[in-house]
Amino acid sequence: MNSRKDQLKAFDRLLTIMDELREQCPWDKKQTFESLRHLTIEETYELGDAILDKDLKEIKKELGDVLLHIVFYAKIGSETNDFDIADVCNSICDKLIERHPHIYSDVEVENEEQVKQNWEKLKLKEGKKSVLEGVPKSLPALVKANRIQDKVTGVGFDWEKPEQVWEKVEEELKEFQDEIKNGNKDTIESEFGDVMFSMVNYARFLKINPENALERTNKKFSKRFMYLESKAKKLGKPLKDMTLAEMDIFWEEAKKL
Repeated sequence: MNSRKDQLKAFDRLLTIMDELREQCPWDKKQTFESLRHLTIEETYELGDAILDKDLKEIKKELGDVLLHIVFYAKIGSETNDFDIADVCNSICDKLIERHPHIYSDVEVENEEQVKQNWEKLKLKEGKKSVLEGVPKSLPALVKANRIQDKVTGVGFDWEKPEQVWEKVEEELKEFQDEIKNGNKDTIESEFGDVMFSMVNYARFLKINPENALERTNKKFSKRFMYLESKAKKLGKPLKDMTLAEMDIFWEEAKKL
């Protein structure tokens, strides 16, 4: 591993390259906060994919891409004298120190949950009107549901036992099934949302990240389906011309693989 001196040297190298690109590259010169935003989101998802794949080489690469964007935003901020990379670093350092009084002050905690609860209480003392202010509006719904539940748990709004949460899941499933019988699409959609929200809550009690769990299933399904496609291609038979029984044979093969 690199020494702290080498790490700082590498970061300084990145800052220097960013300065040069901003001055000399036609594309880099034109970029703004707004033009970079969608690219940053894309890079973040690519990092997430690499983490789920446990691909350390790709994680390193994607971390570099995300870091570049942070440096890029800071460079743009410095050009209008609003902030620079030092301000960005000092801001997060100050926040970390303030939010960890059990490390940098005399507050005592017994476990991770108490740390989270203190974190949310400190945020309210900083002037936030609601613990939910920290949940970005543009988050995907599944991720947002998980974050909302994390936030309210931090101030004590939570179930006591996993069994209680599962009872809520069963209650929401029954209401969902009742609305299916009634046939009102709007209320069916509403109740389905309640089922998903309660399942996200149950996943949290089981220490499962629902976004990661669903994405693992997405990847698993995709691999199996592509295996099915490859087998159909070898047979020279389009999938639409195969029976479900024929497809199921290859699907079971894929599951064993």
